[in-house]
Amino acid sequence: MLFFYKAISKDGKNSEGSIEGMNIDAAISTLQKRDLVIVDIKPAEEKKSGFSLANLSFGGRVKMKDVVILSQQLSTLIGANVPILTTFRLLASETESKALQTKLTQVVDDIQGGVSISVAMAKHPQVFSTFYVSLVKAAEESGKLPETFKFLAEYLERSFQLVQKAKNALVYPIFVIVVFAAVMILMMVMVIPQLTSILLESGQDIPLFTKAIIGTSDFLVNYGILLLFLLVILVIVVWRYSRTATGKLAIDRFKMSIPYIGTLYKKIYLSRVSDNMNMMLESGVSVVRSLEVSSEVVGNEVYRRILLEAADSVKSGSALSDIFAYHPEFPSIIAQMTRIGEETGKLDYVLKTLSRFYTQEVESTIDLLVGLIEPIMIVVLGLGVAILLSGILLPIYSLTGAL
Repeated sequence: MLFFYKAISKDGKNSEGSIEGMNIDAAISTLQKRDLVIVDIKPAEEKKSGFSLANLSFGGRVKMKDVVILSQQLSTLIGANVPILTTFRLLASETESKALQTKLTQVVDDIQGGVSISVAMAKHPQVFSTFYVSLVKAAEESGKLPETFKFLAEYLERSFQLVQKAKNALVYPIFVIVVFAAVMILMMVMVIPQLTSILLESGQDIPLFTKAIIGTSDFLVNYGILLLFLLVILVIVVWRYSRTATGKLAIDRFKMSIPYIGTLYKKIYLSRVSDNMNMMLESGVSVVRSLEVSSEVVGNEVYRRILLEAADSVKSGSALSDIFAYHPEFPSIIAQMTRIGEETGKLDYVLKTLSRFYTQEVESTIDLLVGLIEPIMIVVLGLGVAILLSGILLPIYSLTGAL
């Protein structure tokens, strides 16, 4: 709970700000530990008007890379038996990210106020996901904080590297396609009209293919601004649609239906699901809770709904392997190995094996994709330029040859 306070420091200076606490007594206790004499303190809900810098957050969003580094540092410090409060204070003072520094400072205040680590982290979902908080909560209950933070550090590092590898594989083709489209549009708008005038003035018959290029050029010259406006409207409509539950489902289904790319997406999601569930089961989290949390962090609406359905079915006594076998989004090997894991009581080990398998599959698929992108781009760009130039230059060459 957030409280706003006014106080006087030990040297007589006025101080005011905000502090988190389970209740007003915990907030007062925390302030007194800072050698502050409280003049006024009230819950945030009672403060109806006025401006406070405590309500602002500077520094932007916290990057995934910063969370990975934070988890590695937490693993090292807690593994070295450094007290929790000292650990978070140290990390808050050392981090270069202003946004993360603000969040960690608030976590320190909450822990000082008597709040558990998981509850303090749960107040900052931009930094600590539901998956992250659930593992920390399980670790608090089992007394395995050092091991859990080590697991989290390794898991987040794997996820970060996988995401970065996928992004890097897509940056090059996207950049080339955008530049190619820009060059083609400039040629259509600025170069083709000049050459078109030469052909039209000659009075000779123009091939149908050349007429199509000239028509496209005329359309872009006369209605290019209107087309750009319509594209902007379309992007806005698609973006708003993608924010709805129906839109998310449709777009995620479309992503998985794209040839080759869709297979890569499926492998990424399957790797993420098996890795998340393995870590949670190893940390002592129940199967139902593992499915619910994994549904929130899988990053795909199709798989999210399947996992939530699986959680409800497991609650009713159904086997997890039966639910996976029913949905084609889960390959038969997952259903078969999950059944083996359920029968032997080693579901976490089976999921760990599946996670490694699909992570390797994603990496090999990305490597193959990167290797194919460059020659494919060269061929596509070459064909595009050849088609455009042959449609205009060949008739001009024919004209000059006839003169």
